[in-house]
Amino acid sequence: MIPLRKCLSVSIVVLSLSVVSSAIPNDWPCWRGPNHDGISDEKGWSTSWPSDGPRRLWKASVGTGFSCVSVANGRLFTLGNKDETDTVYCFDAQSGKELWKYSYPCALDPIYYEGGPGSTPTVDGRKVYTFSKRGHLFCFNAADGKVLWRHNLMEELPAAKPRWGFAGSPLIEGSLLLLNVGGAGAGFDKSTGKVAWKSDTNVAGYATPVPFTANGERCAALFSGKALAGVRARDGKELWQYPWVERWNLNAADPLLIGNNFFISSFGQGCALLKLNPEGPKPAWENKVMSHHFNCGVHLGGFIYGVNGNTDQPEKDLRCIEVATGEVKWKQSGIGLGSLMAADGKLIVLTDRGELLVAPATPDGFKPIARAQVLGGKCWTTPVLANGRIYCRNAEGTLVCLDVRTSTTPSPER
Repeated sequence: MIPLRKCLSVSIVVLSLSVVSSAIPNDWPCWRGPNHDGISDEKGWSTSWPSDGPRRLWKASVGTGFSCVSVANGRLFTLGNKDETDTVYCFDAQSGKELWKYSYPCALDPIYYEGGPGSTPTVDGRKVYTFSKRGHLFCFNAADGKVLWRHNLMEELPAAKPRWGFAGSPLIEGSLLLLNVGGAGAGFDKSTGKVAWKSDTNVAGYATPVPFTANGERCAALFSGKALAGVRARDGKELWQYPWVERWNLNAADPLLIGNNFFISSFGQGCALLKLNPEGPKPAWENKVMSHHFNCGVHLGGFIYGVNGNTDQPEKDLRCIEVATGEVKWKQSGIGLGSLMAADGKLIVLTDRGELLVAPATPDGFKPIARAQVLGGKCWTTPVLANGRIYCRNAEGTLVCLDVRTSTTPSPER
């Protein structure tokens, strides 16, 4: 006969594992969300806010940095830096209770900005993966923060550090974890951490790998400092390169996959729509109407909405451009170097001064239907809507959770 205490212990372990592994429909488990496009499938969230904005459920301090949040299985993950030390945080997504954290030495590197981590944790089932600006790659048990495997890629590959440090987030592709390191990325067995393939030791860009399919095979597009490369995911074979030389080698915004095209944009280079052909990408058009500084835009209904951050222009603004022609449909000032995501046909915009706005995504103009000042300080990190809550953070590490659930919104917790 099994003692009652042991039965209870086993039940608790099983329950813990089920909480970590069971998916919630409107989770946001990685940078740019489950579809890697900055668009959530979530519907029915509220834009009818009180005059002082959505109710704040909780607030936390996570340290300096620009890491976004990932939300999966009732938990939230992010990174920050305090006293030259990075910390990976795991919170209860609803209450803000700290469930675990893990710290390791890592330089702040405040070069022309506050510094700190720029990549976002990636959750894959019971595991969570993080990557530091100095090349520390970790695989954690999502339930308790136990380190399952780790690498220091600057020492082990070796991988050359970009000037502002590594910023691309881990991408899970089948059994592999892909990273933007070297001239065309590297792949790791996601279970063991074993290096599956690697490219050269040239300097990577700051964008996250973007998955796509070509000739029936899974591939990834990765920005180095000087080009966009297409590689085969399973072995890293380079399929093509498209030169894209920004004067600071600051290719930071992810390429945006639109059907069989890639939209690319960098703040000193402008933008282009690349058509993917068997022999490689060819430009459909190229111009200077959109220059992403670091945050990506979103594509909805044949239009791209994104922040123009060209340093040659005094005013940073939100813009809508037509995919087919590259023509600007409208400009909206007052956003600064802010960021956005989309859900249910609406843009969710966080200005660089912490004002949160919601507006229909339409080429007819930017007409907010909800707005509130939710943070102070510098806000460059993209807001995240997940399960009826919007999460926002600023550079100093203040993280807030805002309730936008309606009375009919089912509870996502299990």
